[in-house]
Amino acid sequence: MNKPTDNPADPFKKALAEATKVLADDADMTVTYSVDPPGMNAEGVRLPQVSRRMTRDEVMLARGTADAFAMRRKYHDATVSARYLPQGQMARDIYEAMEAARCEAMGAQAMPGTALNIDAKIAHEAERKGYAQITKPGDAPLAVAAGYLVRHLASGRDLPKGAANVMDLWRGFIEDQAGGTLENLDHVLNDQAAFARLARKVIADLGYGDQLGDDPDQDDPQDGEDDAEENPDQPDSAGEEQDPEEAEASPEREQQDSDDQAQAQVTEDAEADMEDGEEAEQQEGEAPQEPPPPAYSDADPNYNVFTTDFDEEIRAEDLAEPAELERLRAYLDQQLEPLKGAVSRLANKLQRRLQAQQNRAWEFDLEEGTLDAGRLARVIANPTTPLSFKREKDTEFRDTCVTLLLDNSGSMRGRPISIAAICADVLARTLERCNVKVEILGFTTRAWKGGQSREKWLAAGREAQPGRLNDLRHIIYKSADAPWRRARPNLGLMMKEGLLKENIDGEALEWAHRRLTSRPEARRILMVISDGAPVDDSTLSVNAANYLEKHLRDVIAMVEKRRAAELIAIGIGHDVTRYYSRAVTITDVEQLAGAMTEQLASLFDVSPKGRAKKAA
Repeated sequence: MNKPTDNPADPFKKALAEATKVLADDADMTVTYSVDPPGMNAEGVRLPQVSRRMTRDEVMLARGTADAFAMRRKYHDATVSARYLPQGQMARDIYEAMEAARCEAMGAQAMPGTALNIDAKIAHEAERKGYAQITKPGDAPLAVAAGYLVRHLASGRDLPKGAANVMDLWRGFIEDQAGGTLENLDHVLNDQAAFARLARKVIADLGYGDQLGDDPDQDDPQDGEDDAEENPDQPDSAGEEQDPEEAEASPEREQQDSDDQAQAQVTEDAEADMEDGEEAEQQEGEAPQEPPPPAYSDADPNYNVFTTDFDEEIRAEDLAEPAELERLRAYLDQQLEPLKGAVSRLANKLQRRLQAQQNRAWEFDLEEGTLDAGRLARVIANPTTPLSFKREKDTEFRDTCVTLLLDNSGSMRGRPISIAAICADVLARTLERCNVKVEILGFTTRAWKGGQSREKWLAAGREAQPGRLNDLRHIIYKSADAPWRRARPNLGLMMKEGLLKENIDGEALEWAHRRLTSRPEARRILMVISDGAPVDDSTLSVNAANYLEKHLRDVIAMVEKRRAAELIAIGIGHDVTRYYSRAVTITDVEQLAGAMTEQLASLFDVSPKGRAKKAA
């Protein structure tokens, strides 16, 4: 049964996520889609968003990015990489580019189907950066060219046009300086430690040996040094150079064998041939025949979800046509015309307050820096007085990201959601002027009374206590890196009839926190705006009455305990202080603008005491 709100890209995204986990040999890895730049962390990977249109370029880019991350997760050992990582920036860039190329080349050898997808990713990046139009080597990054050359030599594949141009511009220089070293590439490709040593040799050959830092193979073996002191007649070279190589190479070979066995096991699973696996598990004596499924929620391992097949994380522009978004935005502006003046005044107050914190400060009476002309008079009065210098210091304020998580439930319909939308809009514009990144997210469900999740549950025989039983809809109105002018029409979507349904706050908060903590900014602020406790009739009718509320409390406790983000909340007509330790409740929605402004401004106070006082 097709519904207008179904996203035709969902089956593809789900299939790609599962394929990525299999290729990476990591069933617990999370796979998300976002308009933000792709990235990978310890928990999972973030892939480029695939719109409802599912153009060929979108699909190939998502596949290529997924395969590249999967290969790196499968073949890359962060501990080994950190051991040999150079200290200088250029040397580090070359080292990282070569290691990424190694992982992709190994994937191409073991799974040739990944090579074409990764070629599409490389072609997209080269086109976006204009590599095809570069005519001089100095205009192309040497590190990128080194990575391209390693991938070409290791896999034997031709590169896409733009990437090939960058490689060709630098190839003569690289091969003249490091051609002899690169001849051993095929012998060390499967051994990350040996390849890291080769990469460091290439970096030295290219003239950046001064950025390598100390040789980790010489610094590490303490036992060899003790033996050398006790036996001075014994040669040092054999013990200090050969043993670390064997010590590094052996674990890498074991890791490669383990990876091959894991991949073979995945294939056997797909073919339903588990006889050998079952025997091995029985020999262990402790492991069950099938590993338990990973916990759905990091905050509460007992929180259950009947199915995620119908959940969606979607951009606002994919839920309405551009013309409709413009119409809804115009309606929003017209409805809130009387309120704009007051909101704008508060926004200007916030901007002045934040910019006051961005004023640079000076350090005086230093021995070096900029000559302090204001203190020259005392030097003239007393020539024996030393010159005084000063240095300008930057504020740490700028490296900040703020996420606004808006409740898009049906109880917010009318004036509350209108004011929430316009306040989020004005705050995003204000904070952008102050160089603070802002992300605006919304959460609701795709249907009332459970939607397709409940239908599937009914068809499956009404399992007792199935857990969350509705189709989530998490909306990205504005990503942190998107400019305000581009996201402005998206906020009009909140005026769309039929959008606001039920609210499952715990999962939305965990989703927003996960997105925020993957950001590179040093300081992260998460503001939640809601008008009530989590309510979903379908879920609460077949689970404990406090099922969703307990999960929300668990997520809040996790966020506040980890302290990766500063959490504040504003309740509209509902006391949220019983959930959040730092919260404020307003009784009139027109107070929302002032509450948001004051709460944000209090976070940027210089004095921690003042900040705590305002928060209270």
